[in-house]
Amino acid sequence: MFLYINCLEEAQPGEKWKHLFDKSWPYYRKWFVSEGLLRRVGYATSYRKLKEYMPELVPVYDALVGLAGGGDVAARFLSGYCPPPYLSGCSQAVWKKNGLSLIRNYDYSPHYFEGVVLYSNWLRPVIAMSDCNWGVLDGINDSGLSISLTFGGSQVLGKGFGVPLLVRYLLETCESIEEVNEKVNRIPVHMAYNLTVLEASGKHCTIFLAPDSDPLITQELAITNHQDRITWPAYAKMSATLERHHQLITHLDNPYQSQDTFLSNFLKPPLYQTRFEKGFGTLYTAQYFPEEKKVGFYWQQKQIFQSFEEFEDKHFTIDLSSKPSPMV
Repeated sequence: MFLYINCLEEAQPGEKWKHLFDKSWPYYRKWFVSEGLLRRVGYATSYRKLKEYMPELVPVYDALVGLAGGGDVAARFLSGYCPPPYLSGCSQAVWKKNGLSLIRNYDYSPHYFEGVVLYSNWLRPVIAMSDCNWGVLDGINDSGLSISLTFGGSQVLGKGFGVPLLVRYLLETCESIEEVNEKVNRIPVHMAYNLTVLEASGKHCTIFLAPDSDPLITQELAITNHQDRITWPAYAKMSATLERHHQLITHLDNPYQSQDTFLSNFLKPPLYQTRFEKGFGTLYTAQYFPEEKKVGFYWQQKQIFQSFEEFEDKHFTIDLSSKPSPMV
């Protein structure tokens, strides 16, 4: 099984983005209408909600919809409002000892992964792993603000935005945790997700988001796929969220860990997952360095680094059959 990774720089929406959209749209469209098109919110409401909650993004959205052909379904999809439910795994943690970084594993199905690292300058410079064509799984902006997400482990659905678009909005419009907290407290989300946020100053927070409760701002250094308690026991067991969380805390508390050895744990079981065919395999490990304003992406046999000063368009293939690093 293979992943195809594209690192692309395009300051404003243009032909590179259009090429990516045209390639992925048949798959996204199938997912978006999988419950029936009548289950999706209409264009007028979607557009109105985007203007209400994320007005700064509207000019970018209009440009992207134009590049996508201006169709009704694509416009609704790109609004990010009330999409179908989707579940991912993921483990993430903040490292603060003799170095500063936000490290995460993204666990999901390789069949539904864009594999696009996009360096854009829509409202400000942002380097991010793309999702839903302009949403963000994890990323960093030119102030060093770094954010990544994990699923929050709840079955509750509500009316709100998909979290990847929220992360895009935060990176495009925020420089501080205070600004992030102000925005997440007024923007509704459609599912439970956890955001870990790290500033170049070293300040951090983990935010528990859910459609049925107010955001909970915490100082958690590590998070997996639950929030303050387990609400979906079957998913918690399948995803081993408690076991992975315990591993992260144990490694963070280990006085003999360095930043490099802590990172190496993300490439080994139990943090590294190999159930790719079941939609729960580790597709990449990312490490964001807010002080240096750069990011590293890691796989079993490859690693790359990108930054705002040195970003290179790259296209390469990852063989997911490579065995994870042995336990040490």
